Amino acid sequence: MAELSLAIPKRWQPASVWLLYIAGLVPAVRTFYLGATDQLGADPVKTFELFLGIWTIRFLIATLAVSPARELFGWNYLRYRRALGLLTFYYALMHFTVYMVLDQAMDIQAVINDVLKRPFIMFGMAGLAMLIPLAVTSNNFSIRRLGNRWIWLHRLVYIIAASGALHFALSTKILNLEQFIYVGLIIALILYRSWRPIARSRKKSQGRQRNRAAASVS
Repeated sequence: MAELSLAIPKRWQPASVWLLYIAGLVPAVRTFYLGATDQLGADPVKTFELFLGIWTIRFLIATLAVSPARELFGWNYLRYRRALGLLTFYYALMHFTVYMVLDQAMDIQAVINDVLKRPFIMFGMAGLAMLIPLAVTSNNFSIRRLGNRWIWLHRLVYIIAASGALHFALSTKILNLEQFIYVGLIIALILYRSWRPIARSRKKSQGRQRNRAAASVS
């Protein structure tokens, strides 16, 4: 299958990545402005917190979808995967910061009580904690320094995605359509990314068997 990528001259490709960062942060900046100018309704903190959480999920889905989109449809956007992953981290960090600083006023006991009352918060915190090493090592130096360990480390994205889906799904008593769609997409992407190595292994095994069969015939 032929790959389809954005028709951007090579010299402009780094600029397009930075444009993605800027465009990706615009929703957070705009909504922060709306909150600061009292335009987010009766509970601006909760509205802003939920908004950041939803965008975390959106960028997480986009990050997970890069490889399947390339393999299934030939859409090659690999150059943007790192930016999408970092935007996922930035939004998760902002979501957590709003919760800790604006919602709970840095009251650790209140946070502990909230976790005991609403365990889904633990899934969110666990996801953020696992995102930190991925964000810190999302650079070429770490890739060279860690080698194969970098690949194993970044497989944490599967657990992060599962934690994010649980956090998002359990945050309300009744799932709305948007939650069903996002959680369903995360589950589908996790299953696909988990099945992909198995499919590759089977394909290689079948190729070796065909080669042995051809050699025996000859």
